[in-house]
Amino acid sequence: MERTILHCDCNGFYASVECVLRPELRDVPMAVGGDEEMRHGIILAKNEKAKKFNIQTAETIWQAKKKCPELVVVSPHRDLYYQYSKRVMDIYKRYTDYVESFGLDEAWLDVTESRMLFGDGITIANELRRLVREETGLTISVGVSFCKVFAKLGSDYKKPDATTVFSKGNWREFIYPLPARDLLLVGKKTEQALEHMGIKTIGQLAETDKNLLITRFGKLGDALYRYANGLDTDSVKSIYYKDEVKSVGNSTTFDHDLVGENEIKEGIYALSDSIAARMRRKGVKCTTVQVTIKDPKFKTINRQRKLCYPTYTSRDIRETAMEIVRRSWNMKLPIRMISVTGTGLVSESTVYEQISLFEKEELQDKKVEQFEKTVDDLKKRFGDIISFGGNRKKSNKH
Repeated sequence: MERTILHCDCNGFYASVECVLRPELRDVPMAVGGDEEMRHGIILAKNEKAKKFNIQTAETIWQAKKKCPELVVVSPHRDLYYQYSKRVMDIYKRYTDYVESFGLDEAWLDVTESRMLFGDGITIANELRRLVREETGLTISVGVSFCKVFAKLGSDYKKPDATTVFSKGNWREFIYPLPARDLLLVGKKTEQALEHMGIKTIGQLAETDKNLLITRFGKLGDALYRYANGLDTDSVKSIYYKDEVKSVGNSTTFDHDLVGENEIKEGIYALSDSIAARMRRKGVKCTTVQVTIKDPKFKTINRQRKLCYPTYTSRDIRETAMEIVRRSWNMKLPIRMISVTGTGLVSESTVYEQISLFEKEELQDKKVEQFEKTVDDLKKRFGDIISFGGNRKKSNKH
């Protein structure tokens, strides 16, 4: 049975949510952007009126305003974006259990088994567009095809609020002329490498010798060949599928450069407390702590240290992270960004607790774990009752 795969993409998602919340923004060129004063002044999303000025995602706000002086820039409201994303995903789940999100605003749906109940892929796509528009005020573009890669190309092909079908009978006609950069997995560096090989379109990529691509790109070359030739057989994950958690981390870009052990320690401690709490919620312990540091000139170092035993206590993680920093960084030099990550995760239920030669120390570790779990429960009941000093700007969980 030929598969029917949809790729649904919310149009200008962040900007669209802002326009739903503030309808007056629909009548002006507007964009969602980071804080210029806090060094995150880039365009995150824009509405259709702003697109007419050729405003690009990820360009700086000052560049965008040179193109469009009347551009209205609003700050992002990420909690609301998560809420709207969930509402949209819940609509998708009415039609199939096979919904695989690709970020907040995109998802693949396998509706092969749903066709007997809801009609063919085009019918389902159009119905989803209607429901999302009526129930959330947002619009989506939907690609319909026999594989995930072509369905995604379809959702990008025509915007906003459109359905595009790439079937086995027509896909070469529409897809071959598209730029190679439009294909999934083709980033900027890969695009440049393909151009050096004289490959500018998906059609040219499809006609390139497979072995040549593998020699040049390795496993990526094999994937590019399959994708360009419509040989993608990747399945859409079920909503019941859970990825194995491989790491728990958090990073922060500060509103001013950190200098000196006290300021650095404050940042490290806040990040360590955050990831330790998340590990306890997930019921996992880390066996390695990794620290990434970026200076104001964007020079980056990555260091890690293996722990003597698995842990999810803030105390162990922050002490290890600070030890890494002391050994790896000159405290007199400024720091722009810090990331702390717990890796080599193991389930707390399967951790083999070796008998310590120092029973008092082992007992103390257990007391620390219990204390921090109690704090977690208090925060859940009464909110975040513990605060840290205030020089953090942006926190990215990973």
